[in-house]
Amino acid sequence: MKPPRLPESPLFSSGPTKKHPGWNLTLLDDAALGRSHRAKDPKAKLTSAIDRMASLLRLPEGYRLGIVPASDTGAVEMAMWSVLGARGVDVLAWESFGKTWVSDAVNQLKLDDCRLMEADFGALPDLSAIDQDRDILFTFNGTTSGVKVPNTDWISDDRTGLTIADATSACFAMEMDFSKLDITTFSWQKSLGGEAAHGVIILSPRAVERLESYTPPWPMPKIFQLTKKGKLIEGIFRGDTINTPSMLCVEDLLSALDWADSCGGLDGLIKRSEDNLAVVRDFVATHDWIDFLCADDANLSSTSICLRLSAPEIIAQSPDEQAAFAKKMVGLLAAEGAAYDIGAYRTAPPGLRLWGGPTVEADDMRALMPWIDWAYQTARS
Repeated sequence: MKPPRLPESPLFSSGPTKKHPGWNLTLLDDAALGRSHRAKDPKAKLTSAIDRMASLLRLPEGYRLGIVPASDTGAVEMAMWSVLGARGVDVLAWESFGKTWVSDAVNQLKLDDCRLMEADFGALPDLSAIDQDRDILFTFNGTTSGVKVPNTDWISDDRTGLTIADATSACFAMEMDFSKLDITTFSWQKSLGGEAAHGVIILSPRAVERLESYTPPWPMPKIFQLTKKGKLIEGIFRGDTINTPSMLCVEDLLSALDWADSCGGLDGLIKRSEDNLAVVRDFVATHDWIDFLCADDANLSSTSICLRLSAPEIIAQSPDEQAAFAKKMVGLLAAEGAAYDIGAYRTAPPGLRLWGGPTVEADDMRALMPWIDWAYQTARS
């Protein structure tokens, strides 16, 4: 039997993610369209977005936040190209995007002293093996594996290297101690449900010191340049973007920040995400054919909730057969309007991936659970 109730919203994609509750096109009516982003009023909107994101994240004194091109990917690449090579680096990878940063460090930048610390999907590398005298590059939350770092206690206050955190699916949804993070990147199209293509980079004073004292040996593309004549380009962190931003996207971001304020700020956003995970935990605990891809409960992500099919008859199948079964479930759910775009990431193990970020309503997640059970039973029959 099909469940009696569908989610109010079937949008559980991990990116772009669901718009915030109450969103509608009229919220964009005040967008500075057809205006130069350098003009006074449009620039004021950019500056407001920067200041409000920094305030919402509760950044420490002296930290800078700026809007940069090419989403989180562009922000991570900007960080890598700008600061790596000054000393050895430990690159951590346990999911698809972390492995991309490994490839870039080894094959593009061709770093001489690059130590790779990798783990399979569902696990973390040995964080105790990190060398605090080296730079550290890691994903705070593995969007394609559902595995996050449990905390940043493993990062020393006395480190001499820089920490670079790809935090696109962690910012605004998880507790983050920014005093342990020197460069943090994200895209507001994740936890805030904003439109895509824009990235954000956060710099600590230690990161600024590195930028102003180190010149990489490779040519630096314009969209990666954070310094000019050996000094930080401060305008980037005051609304003077490197390239032309979409003022429509900026207006959309401002509406998301209004919504974030209305639901209790950062604490409210984190609680909303954790409430979504709690719903899925209850479902997994009462169904023996499904489990989290994450092997350690302490590392379980509340945003990118990755699930594997654990029934013996499914595990006995080949990877292609498992992927086909999961794809059938995903198709059934989409056809019923219960959930869209919840298949596992293309390079991850077969299964399901549910976005549980703050813009998703826990009641919708709750309504989806019986439908997942229905899709599994239907796909088996």
